[in-house]
Amino acid sequence: MSGKWKELARLVFKGERFRDNALDLDALTELIQFQRMMAETAKALWLAAKPDGRHLPAHFEERVRLYLRKIEKGSAVAPLEVYIEKELQGVLWEEQAPELTKALNTAHDLLMALEADSPLPKDMSRELLDEYAKWGQTLGDDEAIELHISDKEPARMTSDQRHKLRGYLENPHEAFVDFSGEVFEADVRQSRFQILAGKDTRITAAFTPEQEEQVTTALKEHKTRPLHVRGLGEYSARGKLLRVTKVVEMSFVSEERQYDRTARPIEEILEELAKEVPQEEWDKLPDDLTDNLDHYLYGTPKR
Repeated sequence: MSGKWKELARLVFKGERFRDNALDLDALTELIQFQRMMAETAKALWLAAKPDGRHLPAHFEERVRLYLRKIEKGSAVAPLEVYIEKELQGVLWEEQAPELTKALNTAHDLLMALEADSPLPKDMSRELLDEYAKWGQTLGDDEAIELHISDKEPARMTSDQRHKLRGYLENPHEAFVDFSGEVFEADVRQSRFQILAGKDTRITAAFTPEQEEQVTTALKEHKTRPLHVRGLGEYSARGKLLRVTKVVEMSFVSEERQYDRTARPIEEILEELAKEVPQEEWDKLPDDLTDNLDHYLYGTPKR
């Protein structure tokens, strides 16, 4: 099998402990935890995009596995790579390593939000926050781990950042919201409405005078016109959305037939079927099968 190494990110360990490009065994535990964070984030993002399909693609664990092959100068720099095995992962893998790229960007966004005291990314569930809060446990007050990914400024994990993250787990916090639901109640005097987000979750949200017409229309036609809401919301320490504190954008969900995101990609199904055929059977196929398919199926003259 042929493949190649591709660097996706760098972790730069800052502090006197990491001089001379040295990583002690405590620091190695940070690398192990970072791998776990990325694997769990990639899995959560994939499943969130397919809420009714809980079957991960073939070789998913291999696709989200990072490797450290060397430590470079500059305090201690750990380039994190992925091995792209084309014959094994085929068209599903892609050279860009999409699952890990999304996970790394989500981790970067979380660290930047912590540093700026901004709302956390909407993809951050309670379970993921628990994993991220385990990262940086060995850092001293004057130490940091910087996450470097392409085209973005470095994001830092420090002991202070980790303390903030623990606070999010122990207290209500604000984060982005992005969901659709049925409007079943509206109070134009108080400029508030209630929306059914999910099967049994009723959420209260405020609306502006400019949004009143959309809200009342959504209430009047609630059975056929769900409302899509994006903005900020308050979450409990356990990660439950309590209320929408600010609606940044709202729109009606299209009545057109939506693409079924829960369906397994046809490439994945074909790849699994192909693997069930023994190699000796593939070897029996003629070299010109693609060019002369009609000949082999129907007996028409070859091209």
